[in-house]
Amino acid sequence: MTLTVQPHRDSLGLKDGRLLIGGEFREADETWTHHHPATGEKIGSFAVASAQDVDAAVRAARKAFDEGPWPRSRAGERIKVLRKYSDLLRENADELRGLQALDNGVPLSFGQIYATSVGIAADIFDHHAGWIDKVGGQTLPPYQGGDHLAMTFREPVGVVAAILPWNAPFVLFAQKLAPALAAGCTVVVKPSEYASFCVIRLVELLIEAGLPEGVINLVTGPGDPTGEALITHPGIDKISFTGSRTVGRRIVEASAGTMKRVSLELGGKSPAIVFADAPNVGLAAMTCMGMVTMGLSGQACVAHTRALVQRDAQEEFISMAQMLATAVTFGDPFDPAVLASPLINGKQLERVLGYIERGQEEGARLVTGGTRLDGDYASGNFVAPTIFADANNDMAIARDEIFGPVLTVVPFDDEEEAVRIANDTEYGLGAGVYTNDVRRAFRVSKALRVGMVGINGFQLEPHIPFGGYKQSGLGREGGQSAYEAYTELKTVMMPLTDEMM
Repeated sequence: MTLTVQPHRDSLGLKDGRLLIGGEFREADETWTHHHPATGEKIGSFAVASAQDVDAAVRAARKAFDEGPWPRSRAGERIKVLRKYSDLLRENADELRGLQALDNGVPLSFGQIYATSVGIAADIFDHHAGWIDKVGGQTLPPYQGGDHLAMTFREPVGVVAAILPWNAPFVLFAQKLAPALAAGCTVVVKPSEYASFCVIRLVELLIEAGLPEGVINLVTGPGDPTGEALITHPGIDKISFTGSRTVGRRIVEASAGTMKRVSLELGGKSPAIVFADAPNVGLAAMTCMGMVTMGLSGQACVAHTRALVQRDAQEEFISMAQMLATAVTFGDPFDPAVLASPLINGKQLERVLGYIERGQEEGARLVTGGTRLDGDYASGNFVAPTIFADANNDMAIARDEIFGPVLTVVPFDDEEEAVRIANDTEYGLGAGVYTNDVRRAFRVSKALRVGMVGINGFQLEPHIPFGGYKQSGLGREGGQSAYEAYTELKTVMMPLTDEMM
């Protein structure tokens, strides 16, 4: 059997991608050819925005912000556009999921799950449309006496650079664009070169929803030259980025010269702490292994890739995790029987295999997996779901974000040790706590230095803050905090006298 996705490309009518600048789609001098991660086939080409193209896009966004109607529009007008866009997302969900499957190989069977769901993206736009007429300022009474009034206002921050990763383009497009547009900002969006076709369609639908000319601009291409030109452009007021720590640090450096506002989500090595008194140790194991293998194959920032398991429960946990690992299926992402995706490219494939080799060299016990799939899957970037046991927190497989289908199980004896191990990391994005003791659940949750904790399960919602401590990033996406992150707070003081002077 030869694995191919070419018929699906043809059925979707995929066209080569262009830039969107100032309301006009245009070509570029250079193009990028995208190859499918499951088959190696050429999927299509899209424009690579040069520094000059990026400059034109930023200038268009700046003109739309400084002179256009969107930042000055009534709340009802912005609400109408965002609600219509939510409807368009739901109406075009099948097409969008197909485009994502062509981009990054995420199977259609996983299309309803949070990280890859068009429906959740629509919910995020609905949610932020609801903030538009509710977030305002304050009226502050005099503090030291005198007849004056102080008022605060929230105004849009300006031109936003929204830089997306390849693994969850729908949700992360929504997490960045929805609050930015709701606040009245204009945007230049740059998708990953490994997931551009579905984002191009997302942008087309925004135009269809009635967004004014220049409010949304699209530049495609890799970090060099496109991303670098965008983050260093003096016309950008705020950068919102999800991706690696290396790029995040570069963005902080680039933003310093003009004091750009920055929101960063930079990944994690999230622990799941499983106590022996967990309501269902097997379910905890299935949850952790599911996050590491199903759908994205562990290529998710918030996946619980470090399982800290109390010794008395360790063998039961490993047994159930192994059962799920052997049940995962690979292949054509359009096949409803396929449950997991390939790694995104050859570089990531070699990186994951390197960590697996290192884990064995450092003395961890390889329970299952650890190999690249061959035979019918040899042309794709597939790695078998992998479990390491008897690991310790000093090993690279327990400290580094591998971004692949690798679960590292670290045993612990008591609550104090579990918390110490969980916090012994440079990251602080998410965590899970599995216990039947409600006091312990809250006690451990409070002790963890992470942005999000799930107790006996883990779920992300459009209205909750998403982000992390330490080197997992800056700021939060989701909820009111995200909306406010795309605004500036202005204070106006007025004398309360018969004469203004």
